[in-house]
Amino acid sequence: MITIIDYKTGNYGSVLNMLKKIGAEAVISSDILDIEKADKLILSGVGSFDTGIKNLQELEILPVLNKKVLENKTPILGICLGMQLFAKKSEEGKLTGLGWIDAEVVKFKFDKNKSDFKIPHMGWNIVETKKINVLFKNMTEEQRFYFVHSYHLMCDNEKDIIAETNYGYEFVSAIQKENIFGIQFHPEKSHKFGMRLLKNFVEL
Repeated sequence: MITIIDYKTGNYGSVLNMLKKIGAEAVISSDILDIEKADKLILSGVGSFDTGIKNLQELEILPVLNKKVLENKTPILGICLGMQLFAKKSEEGKLTGLGWIDAEVVKFKFDKNKSDFKIPHMGWNIVETKKINVLFKNMTEEQRFYFVHSYHLMCDNEKDIIAETNYGYEFVSAIQKENIFGIQFHPEKSHKFGMRLLKNFVEL
C-alpha cells in the first residue's frame, strides 16, 4: 500500500490515477494509521514552502513521518514542493524544513544576458542522470519530464544528487539519500517517462 500524504497543498488525484494505471494500490490520506501502515509514501504538492510545513504541523503528522522515514526507513518520494520540504530551509519562507536532506531551497537567479529564461520554469525539459539509480531504471532514451517551479534545491552533499536539469544553469532535479527520494518535476504530467519512474518507485 502506498499512501499519498494529503497535507492540503494541491490536487493529488492525478498522482493517484497514474499509480492506478500501473497497477499500484494507493490512497490519499492524512490519517496517521494510513501513514503508519504504508509500505511507501509520496509527498507531492505545489505552493509555498512555509504553507507546506505549516500544514504538516497543523495536521500533527510530523512525528509519524519522521519515525516512518528516519527510523523505519520506509521509502518516500517527494514531488516538487514535497522534495523541497526535505531540505533544511528555503529562501521562500522563514520556517524550518524537515531537514532530511542537507540542502536549502533557492529561487532561480539569472544574469541579465539570460533574460529569456522566465520564472517560473514551466514546461518539458531533459533530466540528465548523474549516477545509476533505481528511479531511472529501464529508461534508455532521452528522459523528458514536465516542470512547474520557481525554486530549486541546492545540495551540500553531492552524493545525494542523482539527476540535474539545465535551465539557464544546471540545477538539481532528482535526489536520493538512502530511502529518501525526491524529484523536482511532475511524473504525473510526464506521460510515459513519469509512468516508468513511478513504476520503478513502486517496485523498490
